[in-house]
This record gives sequence, C-alpha cells and structure tokens, in this order.
Amino acid sequence: MSLTVLTDYPSRPVTVVSVGTLGRRAVTVTVKANALGDYLRARREQVRPEDVGLISGARRRVPGLRREELATLAGISAEYYLRLERGRDKNPSAQVLDALSRTLQLDFKATKYLHQLASPTTSRWDHSPVETVADGLDKLIDQLPLPAIVANRYQDVLAANPIAQALSPGFAPGRNCLRWRLLDPAARKLYVDWEDATDAAVSGLRELAGTVSDDPRMQTLISELSSASPRFREAWARANVGYRLGTLHMRHPRVGDLYLCRNQLIVPHAADAVGQHVLIYRAEPGSDSARALEELRALSAEAR
Repeated sequence: MSLTVLTDYPSRPVTVVSVGTLGRRAVTVTVKANALGDYLRARREQVRPEDVGLISGARRRVPGLRREELATLAGISAEYYLRLERGRDKNPSAQVLDALSRTLQLDFKATKYLHQLASPTTSRWDHSPVETVADGLDKLIDQLPLPAIVANRYQDVLAANPIAQALSPGFAPGRNCLRWRLLDPAARKLYVDWEDATDAAVSGLRELAGTVSDDPRMQTLISELSSASPRFREAWARANVGYRLGTLHMRHPRVGDLYLCRNQLIVPHAADAVGQHVLIYRAEPGSDSARALEELRALSAEAR
C-alpha cells in the first residue's frame, strides 16, 4: 500500500512507502522526495521579474521567474538548473547554492535551509523520534517567570511551565502545538491575527525540517497537515523559513489582550535531540501585557 506525501511544494505530491499501521495491517513506507528541487521551485515562483530587473511582458504564463531566467541570473546553465529542480542532480556546489540564493533574494535562514537541503544531516539519531527533554530543560523553564515550552522538531510539546499552559491549551505537554494552532477552533479565538500566528509556526516547522529533510515522520506530518488544513498548504507553499521576530496578539479569556514577543532558542550539541528548541514569550516591561502576564502567573500558581 502507498501513501501520498506532500513535500516542499504541496501541489506536487510524491508517492512514498513509511513505517506505520493502517487499520490492523502493518505498512512499510520509504520516502522518495525532492526537497531541494521543490524548494527551489517554490521560491522561484515568488520572485517577480521586475524584482531582478527583467521585464514581465504580457505573455508570461508562469508565476515568478522562468527556469531559464533564474539560471541565467545565477550564472549556471538552464540544463543544469533543470536537473536540480527535477531532482536529477542533488549535489550542487556551495557556490551554485549561494548564486541561487542571491538571485532568489533569500535571507540568512532561507539560505542556510537551502544548503541543508543539498547536504542533509543523516545519522541514526535523525530518524528516531525523541520524546524526552534534553539537558534538564523542563526544570529550567519551570524556574522562568515567563511562558516557556520545550518542543521537538515536529512541534510536539515535550514540556511547558505552568504559565505557558495557562496561556494556551496548545502548550499542553504531549500536544502538537502546530496542529492545534491550525485545526482547533479555539486557536482562532486566542490568536487575534491567526494568519500571522499560523504563518510563523509553519515557517518554524520548515526551518526544523531542513535539518533532517529525509525524515519519514516529518514527511508524514507535512502530508497530514496538508490534507487537513488549507491554511497549512497556503503557508507551506510560500516557503518562508524560520521563526520571525515579531509580536503575537493574543486574547485570553481570563486576562484579556496580550502582545507578546516570541524568542526561539535551539538546543545545541545534543545528538539525541536534533531540532529540540525552547520557545519563550515575553511582554514589554511595564506594559498592560506585562501586568496581564503577572495575573496569569498568579492564576497558574493557584491552579497547581
């Protein structure tokens, strides 16, 4: 039996085989994805000709740049670029990747992600889902006065301090916070700008997925969310990479409106915790949001 997994470019499914069960029958699945080519195509289609000094013309039938236009601007042959995008050549040099990055106007995180896709990390750890918190981070975040969670690369919440759990049901340990944010109606009420909140979370998933682009569990998650959520498909197709610095506007049922800045800290040097990270939410000192967090902290202490 086969499953259809949507990879970096959701309108182009690939047939895969992975490890799992369907009903009572075991199913074996092997991922065959073209993450590098799909990502190049997704970003190529977002660059307007006029952004790179070209004239669009009235007869243009494709969004963004044509393949041959991108190849010429990057200083490579159109034939070679076609091989890259179609997955027939998956080992471009760093110089070629940098040239493509400049032409596609990628930022630092997107450029790093492009290089990761061309040279994916492969180790026995990368394909073993880790469900325990690395380096005692659960004890660390319990001592923080701010909402904080530890999540793995799939956006499963591994640990959350009490104020984080009081802030959002999506931060309950064991829950996938991205799935909750996309699919639970309560998330639309909590996040005033739900589109911005979901876009940030999807971009964060893409960055984490780049560290192990051939991870079957990650591909299955992407496929599941692509099937269940039109919003995920839309945000994933934009191919933005990484959590952005910004402010989340949340409307809590107990303490009212909060404007919180989000910070992401990647867990370094943990071979058995690839992609684990800490998310911390803070308010400007002296603001109404800071006072609302104090109230939320008191409420969470009463509930313990």
